[in-house]
Amino acid sequence: MIEFTLNDLAAIIEARSRADAASSYTKSLLDGGPARAAKKLGEEAVELVIAALQGDRDAIVSESADLLYHLLVVLHQSGAPLAEVLAELERRTAQSGHEEKAARHKNSP
Repeated sequence: MIEFTLNDLAAIIEARSRADAASSYTKSLLDGGPARAAKKLGEEAVELVIAALQGDRDAIVSESADLLYHLLVVLHQSGAPLAEVLAELERRTAQSGHEEKAARHKNSP
């Protein structure tokens, strides 16, 4: 069983954010600013969608890894910790999606 977690990846991104851009892709991506990181995230999302539509399991795995990495880079750059995203997912999954969506509509103006 693989023990590597998204928290491990977030910690690696944090460490590499302090590296030299010449030796770290993560640092060079962060130095490119929010637009560069967001663009890469979007590209990876599209590549994952294409892989899914083609039913290419290996590409789905590879592109999913790329997408998760770039998502965590965007989160790091924006100052939104992974822990907050996980807390939001926990909150949302405390009830069914149908119940959560219905509650949002009740509270809408």
